[in-house]
Amino acid sequence: MRDPFVNPFPPSDTTRHAIWTMLVQRDIDAFLAADWSMVAGDFVEEGFIGIDAGKKADPDAWHLGFPTLAAYRDEWLRQAEDFARQTYGEDPRGAIFATTRLEDIEINGETALARKKFDGSILRGDGTRDIMKWQTLYYCRLHEGRWKISGFTGYLPNPMGAVD
Repeated sequence: MRDPFVNPFPPSDTTRHAIWTMLVQRDIDAFLAADWSMVAGDFVEEGFIGIDAGKKADPDAWHLGFPTLAAYRDEWLRQAEDFARQTYGEDPRGAIFATTRLEDIEINGETALARKKFDGSILRGDGTRDIMKWQTLYYCRLHEGRWKISGFTGYLPNPMGAVD
């Protein structure tokens, strides 16, 4: 059984190790702290674009949810602040790490495609479960000497073809 807190890519696989750290560890910790400054440097602002698939398998239903990094930042902060106001019946950090998988990162030169998947749930304070079942394709680039996110197609069904 894998340890969800441990980067599955060895430090010798520097690119994949760095991308996992950025997209999993730093993203989760920043989200839980509702602190955008922890991840602000992980993005390429110029040309950033985020597609919101709305958990729909049909690309005709997807929309340009985040035409700028500022639009994404604002929604990310809104979601993080809403999450922080909730009460949970288990450790939220542990639950999110256990739900998150990033094991497939394709690299071609200075560009990478990372497939981050969520498949699980988190126990709320009232005993109900918040289902976390979607996936995101992150487009990363080597920018100014480090790997950064230049865009994504997110909130895709997991698995594709699944109906929400």
